[in-house]
Amino acid sequence: MLSRTLLCLAVFSASTPLLADTVWLKNGDKLSGKITLFDGGKLLIQTAYAGAVPIDWKQVKTLESDQELLVKQDAYNGEKAKSLKAAEDGKVTLANGEAPKTVELASIQQILKPKPVVEDLVWKGNVDMALDYQRAEKDTDDYDVGFKTSARHGRWRHTAEGEYNREFQDGEVTTDNWRAEYSLDRFLTDNWFWQGRLNYKSDHVEELARQRVVGTGPGYQFWDNELGAFSLGSLLNRTDYEYRDGGKDNFYSVAMKWDYNRYLIGKKVEFFTNGELGKPLSGVADYALDAEMGLRYKVTDWASLNLKAERDIISGTNDADLNKTRYTAGFGVAW
Repeated sequence: MLSRTLLCLAVFSASTPLLADTVWLKNGDKLSGKITLFDGGKLLIQTAYAGAVPIDWKQVKTLESDQELLVKQDAYNGEKAKSLKAAEDGKVTLANGEAPKTVELASIQQILKPKPVVEDLVWKGNVDMALDYQRAEKDTDDYDVGFKTSARHGRWRHTAEGEYNREFQDGEVTTDNWRAEYSLDRFLTDNWFWQGRLNYKSDHVEELARQRVVGTGPGYQFWDNELGAFSLGSLLNRTDYEYRDGGKDNFYSVAMKWDYNRYLIGKKVEFFTNGELGKPLSGVADYALDAEMGLRYKVTDWASLNLKAERDIISGTNDADLNKTRYTAGFGVAW
């Protein structure tokens, strides 16, 4: 009796097609898989045969999905649809019980899975780790851990990042510092935003022991989609320096921030660079640069290998200059 029941279940499973989303293109092609996100003009569909495939939204004729999806026709308000049904060319039907609604594809700005509390929350980030052990004329142990994460909902975007570095040479600590930063962006239009930022850095080895920066200013988001992002921001900063000998400096400065990343080779490789170049309004220092550049290679959907170069320069301070370059290689996770 049990074997007969299992046989019936197997036959039923084999004869029942797996539910899949479908996208019809204007050139006549059809793709099946699972729609994960539409943002920045790109529709991302996860397929069993080609992984994540980005599709230019302008090439989509219509689509359908059995998922519950949040469909936004402007940057800030959305409608939750129980499913999407194919319609005539250039349109899709939002199925919601007895009140289906057909809309133009061109009017849709974003499609995503609704979140439990903040429905339109888009959260992404990564953690990178690097360990380096050298046994030679000088024994060197180097540890580096960094993270960056951002969450966007409606007109708001929160970004938090941090890093910890520690290095030993022949048992003596030669590098020991950590840094944390939080910024809050309020989008005034689809591209222009206003940013507030707080940055803190502590160093237990260098003469410049602590740095605190509070800043605000406008920025411009050139693009932010599944294939990458690029933004520039200008800031008016209040900076405080504390030196190991007890000396202090504080001054105002203007700065330019950049944040760029781009996915290549089917999102297997990510090139990224970010940083800040600042110029004090007084004669406390000539300029300050804090920048990084690197590559990440995705080994799996969540694990990656990374190579990074970091440059930290403070030139012309009253008590001590800083000029450091670090190269690291390691592994990480991303979401």
